[in-house]
Amino acid sequence: MQRRTLIGATATAAVALLALTACSGGGAAKTDALTSTGDITIWYSNNEQEVAWAKGMIEAWNAENPEEQVKGQEIPAGKSSEEVIGAAITAGTAPCLVFNTAPAAVGQFQKQGGLVDLTTFEDGASYIEERSGDSAGQYEAPEGGYYQMPWKSNPVMIFYNKDMFTEAGLDPENPELATYDEFLATSKTLVDAGVAPFAINPAPTSEFFQTLFDFTPLFAAETGGTGLVEDGTATFGGEEGLDVANFWKSLYDGGLAGREQYQGDAFADGHSAMAIVGPWAVSVYKDAVNWGSVPVPTKAGVAPDEVYTFSDAKNVGLYSACKNQATAWDVLKFATSEEQDGQLLELTGQMPLRQDLPEVYADYFEANPAYTTFGDQASRTIEVPGGSNTVEMLQTIRDAYTKAVIAGEGDLEEAMKAAADKVTELASEG
Repeated sequence: MQRRTLIGATATAAVALLALTACSGGGAAKTDALTSTGDITIWYSNNEQEVAWAKGMIEAWNAENPEEQVKGQEIPAGKSSEEVIGAAITAGTAPCLVFNTAPAAVGQFQKQGGLVDLTTFEDGASYIEERSGDSAGQYEAPEGGYYQMPWKSNPVMIFYNKDMFTEAGLDPENPELATYDEFLATSKTLVDAGVAPFAINPAPTSEFFQTLFDFTPLFAAETGGTGLVEDGTATFGGEEGLDVANFWKSLYDGGLAGREQYQGDAFADGHSAMAIVGPWAVSVYKDAVNWGSVPVPTKAGVAPDEVYTFSDAKNVGLYSACKNQATAWDVLKFATSEEQDGQLLELTGQMPLRQDLPEVYADYFEANPAYTTFGDQASRTIEVPGGSNTVEMLQTIRDAYTKAVIAGEGDLEEAMKAAADKVTELASEG
């Protein structure tokens, strides 16, 4: 099951130690590694479907490249993947490639000296930009360069329980969920009918990454694809951000969303009639819920094929500890080729960050219509802010949101504007 990954912060002392180690390495060694070929090691997610994809990809590469063999393993167990990767960077033991690098952690890994700028390869920038199209720019570092390969996304949408909608007297095939007013009215109807305790129940907890699964998708939709930070300035303190925050506040104030954390899967357990999920949910809920899907709502309503959302992407990092970086780059291109992207889509249902996805894999989407809306949605997503302070920026937003929106305490407008000012400051620092 594709689930959200908790991103661990790296200790200041570890960063300092790594910086010292990196400085002692010398430029010649880095240059040699960049052009060296030979065996490499890669890490990948422990998700069952991704393990199957990775093993197949490695087998295909190894069969064609006997002098440059790939050894793969699941990311070692730890509190979080990011904590494990950060520790490996510090120790100088990171593998050549990690196929589960969270964009929110990239800036910190880069600051540690742990990542290779992929544009140092002659075809680095051109390969990334030709494969991912316009969306590639969101993964470029604030100061330039690509320290991550855009790989795959899980664009989030609204899943709704058709049986609950029917029971509440609502149209299960054409639900009224496109505008804030429609969504609120439908939500009230569901709760008043007693079909579920809550209409929707996103996690009301204060972890920074929860920002990405309630506020961020709707902000992306309301602004037509504006990131939380653009050109070093926070964007969410204005009218659109306040509209999104007030919409969610209305749900909480009306008892239509839960202020207490639910222990379990609220949607699968019937604790809520709707959920914000990515394409991983198709296989997870296929036998548990009679579901439908629609884009996230906007204030006035937007055509479904124009709605933006949050990407929930996982990317690939090429790590500076790698001694054979030329081989690693070739493997990375092989792993993100049209053929391997197709295998990833087939095995996991996750969307490769590849332009013209519905056209390139038309046969897949014809055979798997449940994924068609996600394939279309994948071309309209926003990513987390770049830089080394990404986690702190998201935590700043979450702290303000938790207090002013979920708990309903204090002045909402003041809280959001103060958070925006702080995020702008953080963006300028990192």
